[in-house]
Amino acid sequence: MSRCLLSLVVLLFCTQAIAADPVGTAHVYKTVGDRELKLYVVTPEKAGTKRPAMVLFHGGGWVGGQPTQFNDFAQLLAERGIVAVQVEYRLLDRKNQDPPIICIQDAKSAMRWVRSHANEFGIDPDRIGAGGGSAGGHLAAFVGMVAGHDDPADDLSVACRAQALILFNPVYDNGPDGGWGTGRVKDRFQEFSPAHNITADDPPTIVFLGTNDKLIDVAVAKRFQERMHSVRVRSELKLYEDQTHGFFNNEPYKTQTLNAAFEFLQMIGWLGES
Repeated sequence: MSRCLLSLVVLLFCTQAIAADPVGTAHVYKTVGDRELKLYVVTPEKAGTKRPAMVLFHGGGWVGGQPTQFNDFAQLLAERGIVAVQVEYRLLDRKNQDPPIICIQDAKSAMRWVRSHANEFGIDPDRIGAGGGSAGGHLAAFVGMVAGHDDPADDLSVACRAQALILFNPVYDNGPDGGWGTGRVKDRFQEFSPAHNITADDPPTIVFLGTNDKLIDVAVAKRFQERMHSVRVRSELKLYEDQTHGFFNNEPYKTQTLNAAFEFLQMIGWLGES
């Protein structure tokens, strides 16, 4: 079996078991043709203003998945005073090799919607983070690190940039040296690969990865961390021995990774506020 086909099988398998209704209140953030794209907002019970928010993107190789993958994480975020948002985005056709432009456009549109509705949900517009798993981790990293591929229908005066990143086995390196997704981006990887767009103004980042992940090699993740550190950006890498792609969806690793994510949020000052 080719690496590309194996990767797709793994990605889809890791999202098949994630079937439920999204938690939170549904809002249409964008209409494309006759399709309404929704995001799902979970707010803390205690009223507050200027709270952080995390916008979460599901995995599935840009061709599958649902905005339910992080239901548990979203509820826990809200319990700790952070507004949580899960995003539905358009998926690519499995039959072709288009780059994930529509996925990126929707991710950026969702970030802009959340920021433009910050007052409504008591969100601090300067503390809106992004998180995701696998291809969703790529989208989260993209909105935190890479310019371009905005939806031309968006209000570009509203910033889409994330101020913190929580990434679960993200396919954030799309380059030819061990990256994933090169079949879709080809020689345009500089446009799409967060790992090839690292700058000193990137947000603090935490990455979770199994050492037996067949899509993202540990060396790729360490290289990303080293590049982030070289420009003095906070970047943590949590490795889980012998674990494969999507390990964080199951216990005991779900609890372990979420606990580490909350420790990260505590360290950057995003927890403990009303």
